[in-house]
Amino acid sequence: MKITSIKVSSCYKKSFKKLLFRIQRKAILKIKIFKENPFDPRLKTHSLSGKNKECWAFWIDYYYRVKFIFLSNEKVLFLDIGTHEIYK
Repeated sequence: MKITSIKVSSCYKKSFKKLLFRIQRKAILKIKIFKENPFDPRLKTHSLSGKNKECWAFWIDYYYRVKFIFLSNEKVLFLDIGTHEIYK
């Protein structure tokens, strides 16, 4: 399954701009992997629970994640990017 369209929320845009440049670069690399296969093992993609049960997340690195929802099989909306704070 390939991702053909990624939409980003205003919250995601704002959070991305605040990240350190090296984390932004890492995120861009992981997003390329995500587009090819959102369930690539390197991303550790997982569904969330509780109030975020509609959402999914994948790893940028040990501390940083991208929170998103599937709009369809090929389309996603990135909701936020950051540390575990994004789950609150």
